[in-house]
Amino acid sequence: MASSITAVRDRVATRLRRSGMRLEHACRYLFDRGSLIEAGQTPFTVIHSRGTVRLRYYPPLAASGIEGLGSRQPAARQGPRTPLVLVPPLAVNMRVYDLFPQRSLVRYLRARGFELYLVDWGEPGRAEDRLGLADYFGTLLPAMLERVRAHSGVRAVSLHGWSFGGLFSLCHAAQAAPGDIANLVLVGTPVDYHDNGVLGERYRALSRRARWLRRWTGLDAHRLPPGLLRSPGWLNALVFKATSPAASAKSYLRLLRNLDDEAAVRAHATQAAFLDDMVAYPGGVVADFIDRLWVDNVLGSGRLPVAGEAPTLAAVDVPIYNITGRGDAIVTPACSRAMTRFVASPDITCETVRGGHVGIVWSATARTETWGRIADWLIARD
Repeated sequence: MASSITAVRDRVATRLRRSGMRLEHACRYLFDRGSLIEAGQTPFTVIHSRGTVRLRYYPPLAASGIEGLGSRQPAARQGPRTPLVLVPPLAVNMRVYDLFPQRSLVRYLRARGFELYLVDWGEPGRAEDRLGLADYFGTLLPAMLERVRAHSGVRAVSLHGWSFGGLFSLCHAAQAAPGDIANLVLVGTPVDYHDNGVLGERYRALSRRARWLRRWTGLDAHRLPPGLLRSPGWLNALVFKATSPAASAKSYLRLLRNLDDEAAVRAHATQAAFLDDMVAYPGGVVADFIDRLWVDNVLGSGRLPVAGEAPTLAAVDVPIYNITGRGDAIVTPACSRAMTRFVASPDITCETVRGGHVGIVWSATARTETWGRIADWLIARD
């Protein structure tokens, strides 16, 4: 009898303790979420700034190695001579590159010995609404890369571009002087918008209507004040989540089920901080989205999204590593691999891996399947 009473008492105590933890974690998540976020712990130095744009340099790691997903990666004391520059897309915050201490792309690449830089586009204000895509890949990115060259003492640099960062990297490589770009790693990079799965069907329908309107009225997005086309950060976050509503719902259900587990709550808060804290697209960039990418699909015919005459993708002749996600509904493998029809690169590696548009950059799958391959691919071409 006494043992039964003890067992019941222990079960009640356990449930009360778990309920207390769930309440504590729920309050922290709702009212003090910043204390749960684990992102952004790898040290860096801002070595140059221009307007809202910052250039980060990640110095060698102080530790002898890094831990992650059950394995240890020793920190290389000497790595590739060619500097590696991470080129992010617009709208996202930089947490995605350093999301968890045990799952950090910048920490991993630094441990492999790369001289590592990152272009942080910052948070564009109203003054940046006049900027278009060409301002980013034709002016701002080249200015940052010149600072990389001055800091590293090496002329040729490799670029790792994800999503629109890949578009910027690819377009810049088409305009760069010979010898300036050593290699391109392009992850989830959009090229042929009209060959992009379900979204491609919508772009084609939009293109037909917009071309008819342009033909009869002369109206297109570039004729509108850019401030009217500005897409605020909250809207970008909402649209991004709408591309996979089931995944968003499941993540919150997992949070509710695991509120008594502080590690699970920290993980959700960290991921949510990245997905919720997106920044604005400048109005001029949105005009380029509409007219040059969605309607005219210029990259889908090998041209750059600029006004007037410009180099084409045929000018790109450096090694390319193209990575796409099997579950990516935003940039399908066909959309991205269209670049192979136009570039002159003699060395192109294409690989499709598990994951969606964000997962192919920072997920556990990316950590185990693609990060090492990217590093090996770059080292082999150093």
